[in-house]
Amino acid sequence: MEFNLKQSTELLSRTPLILNAWLQDLPADWTHKNEGEDTWSAFDIVGHLIHGEKTDWIPRAKLIIENGEDKPFEPFDRFAQFNNSKGKTLKDLLTEFERLRHESLKTLSALPVEENLDKKGRHPALGSVTLKHLLATWVVHDLNHIHQMSRVMAFQYRDEVGAWREYLGVVRSI
Repeated sequence: MEFNLKQSTELLSRTPLILNAWLQDLPADWTHKNEGEDTWSAFDIVGHLIHGEKTDWIPRAKLIIENGEDKPFEPFDRFAQFNNSKGKTLKDLLTEFERLRHESLKTLSALPVEENLDKKGRHPALGSVTLKHLLATWVVHDLNHIHQMSRVMAFQYRDEVGAWREYLGVVRSI
């Protein structure tokens, strides 16, 4: 499937709706537990998505459009959510993510994206990337973390499913 900006923004606009419908008002046993040491809970993942909205997708898209490869991206702190989410509730995070995603998509719609999809920027670790790569990665990043949330939440019942574990790929490998 080739990159399509309209389809991508349609999917990106749904992520806050999905997360709100799925996580809002669930007990902490579902939202704050992880798979063990050095793994993330659903709460942590929402915090990570917020950090990406603030420092990754739109700032990097603007940088590509305005500077090309002349100015490299700032490195992304993949663990910033652990400090940034302290003292917040999941409801706080979901509300903030919804607001930030709306602002991001509004900003994106005002940028000259279509004519710059093949314009290159410079990632600090990956090197040369295009705006199209960045935007496609934003979509897949959302899907990756939705998948991760389902796996983390399924992990909580990995022993409770009994013999059915053999048929449940999401917990079979755990």
